Amino acid sequence: MPEEFHRIRRLPPYVFAEVNQAKARARAAGEDIIDLGMGNPDSPTPPHIVAKLIEAVQDPRTHRYSMSKGIPGLRRALAGYYQRRFGVGLDPETEVVVTLGSKEGLANLAAAITSPGDTILVPNPSYPIHQFGFIIAGAAVRSIPATPDEEMLRALDRAVRHSVPKPTALVVNFPSNPTAYLADLDFYREIVAFARRHEIWVLSDLAYAEIYFGTRVPPSILQVPGAKDVAVEFTSLSKTYSMPGWRVGFAAGNPRLVAALARIKSYLDYGAFTPIQVAAVAALNGPQDCVEELRKLYRERRDVLIRGLAAAGWQVPSPEASMFAWAPVPPAYAQMGSVAFSKLLLARAKVAVAPGIGFGEHGEGYVRIALVENTHRLRQAIRNIRGFLQAGSGLEKADDVPLERVVNA
Repeated sequence: MPEEFHRIRRLPPYVFAEVNQAKARARAAGEDIIDLGMGNPDSPTPPHIVAKLIEAVQDPRTHRYSMSKGIPGLRRALAGYYQRRFGVGLDPETEVVVTLGSKEGLANLAAAITSPGDTILVPNPSYPIHQFGFIIAGAAVRSIPATPDEEMLRALDRAVRHSVPKPTALVVNFPSNPTAYLADLDFYREIVAFARRHEIWVLSDLAYAEIYFGTRVPPSILQVPGAKDVAVEFTSLSKTYSMPGWRVGFAAGNPRLVAALARIKSYLDYGAFTPIQVAAVAALNGPQDCVEELRKLYRERRDVLIRGLAAAGWQVPSPEASMFAWAPVPPAYAQMGSVAFSKLLLARAKVAVAPGIGFGEHGEGYVRIALVENTHRLRQAIRNIRGFLQAGSGLEKADDVPLERVVNA
């Protein structure tokens, strides 16, 4: 019998699981690790959302199977959010489906629309599910630049002319994980025109729509006239309302794509627990000051981190959006690569970050730093990093760091 199943052979070990294992081993050894590796929000879910969950769960009628595509009230709430936030009208019956987080939705839609051997265009670097959802489904992934500019547009043109078979789908993600790049509506107009011209589906990941820090407010691709002819967009409550463990997300847009996802899901799940969906309605329809408070919190953390690292001698661009900083490996350590640098940072500074290579080959030379610790802990991390950098490159010491300390994304 084969040593590994076919689809498993196409997958490397899941990067975030390896991060958790490395941190767990360090902590089990009594080390105080400051975890800036995984994008796992640390703020509590707003009280009015928790209160609605408690209220709903006390009704035994909510304990039965739910609806795979989401309860009607939650689909209407998502449509209301799109109307208020983007001026986009959605039909809750045909253009919205509730998912178990955006990751599940992306993976299941990939399974629904992909034939073995299809060519899919995915930015590199990008969040792993963007490429591996399609790889699991049997597709071949062609990497394109991750920047929302002419470079990506030229790469898309080359991909259409030189890929066999012609690409069937394109993934975009702005604000981006891991790079924090932010697109504007003009760029989305170019993407929609390209997709309509070449009959290519667009999957837009908008999970970080509400985590922005300046005057540039992230738009939705669905704001472009004609976008619903080719595009579906994934959103999530995880970051906006600090609800990562609740696993509530959405797909909205093209009715054919939404129907395909709903049909696949009807065979796989009964939807999220109904009280969670009821609480999600309270999140979308209730007071939104909690969203602004979270935005201010991440902005404060960003400013503490970026200023502190600059004072420590590590120049990192200040992100306009998302909960991540995309940091070039300091020049003295560049030859080590992102995995070895992260390995050394964990061992010497007790700070966990995510090596850029975990997000694709073009992420090499960077690490992703998540804003998921309070400002006190961030300042402690900065002090540790300053001491690490001032101690010297440590290149000659890299080989004596135990292999299990590698943080692999």
